[in-house]
Formats: sequence, structure tokens, C-alpha cells
Amino acid sequence: MSDDSDGRNTLSVDDFVEYCRTQAGLLTGHVETMREEADDLLDDIDEDMAEIRSRLESQSSGVNGTATPSAGTAGTTGTGVGSDSDEADLDEIEALEDDVEEKQFLVEAKQTRMEAFQQLAAEYTDLAAELQSEAADGQAALERVIRFEAETDAPVYFEERETMYEAAAAAGSAGDSGEKNDGNDENGGGQHGDSTETNS
Repeated sequence: MSDDSDGRNTLSVDDFVEYCRTQAGLLTGHVETMREEADDLLDDIDEDMAEIRSRLESQSSGVNGTATPSAGTAGTTGTGVGSDSDEADLDEIEALEDDVEEKQFLVEAKQTRMEAFQQLAAEYTDLAAELQSEAADGQAALERVIRFEAETDAPVYFEERETMYEAAAAAGSAGDSGEKNDGNDENGGGQHGDSTETNS
């Protein structure tokens, strides 16, 4: 790492502290977006449930002989709605119930994902504090950040942003390839490539 040409070896501890805080902020932003999406789904579920209750009440009223707007009631004895109308309503109620179940599953999945993002955001914040108080220099801070992101599978959470771990893995793979081309250390490039593939 000491001969990196991208200048990362000249970064200070404060640079990595700021990086960790930025990562935490991005994760928190994702949590807020997912919370809004979950709230929208919950509103949809409430509307669907209200519609289901309304249709069930309409079904119950029809069975009790109350007049309904369905053309299927014409010519009946007043003991219920026409069978075609009943079946259509039941199909629509079942479709609404399936829709509710699917949305509930999505809400649960989002809540689980939100918890994971919140946890990683908190860990990034803790890491920033750790670096600020314990890291000897920028190189030590860089190595700590890379190790942390590898252990937490951080790249999975940042689809549109390259993490330090990914940058280091890519740089390491490029360096190892160059060594192979020179005929030196033929076994040196495998670990970086495997780590990047696992977490991408």
C-alpha cells in the first residue's frame, strides 16, 4: 500500500473519519426512503382492508335480502344476490386479500432491511469515533476501514458508491496482475479477486 499511485497513502485520519460519517449518513438516508415506502404500503393496506370490509358487508346485506345494485338480483325471491354476482365479489375479495398479504410481506422485508441499514450506520459512526481516538495515522485508518467493510459486507449496501474495501481490492488485483505479467509471485493475486467477487 505504501507505493499506491492514487494518493490514498497521503490521506489523514480525519479523511477516513469523514468518510465513515458520510457512509453513515448515506445509510440513514436510505433508511428514511425505505420508511416512506413502507408507510405508503401501510396506507395501501389500510385502503384494501377497508374495501374488503365494505364488500363483505355488502355480501352479508345481500344474503339477508337487502336490495343490492347488482343486476343479478333481478327476478330473485329476495333471499340473496345472484350467484354470478356472488362469485365475482368473492373473486375480487380474494384478489384484495392476496394483494394485502403481498404488501404485508414487502413491509416486513423493508423493516428487516431498514434494521440492517441502521445497524451498519451505527457501526460506521462508532468506527469514526474509534479512528479519531485510536488510529496512529492515515495508513492505519485505511487498513481498519478496509477490514471493517470486508467483515460487514459493506459493498452490498452501496450499489452506486464504491467503498474503500472495493477500491483496495481492485487496486490489489491490478497490482497482482502486473506482478504476474512480470513473472513474479504467481500466486499473489487470488485473495483480492475472490473477496471482491464475494461482496459485489
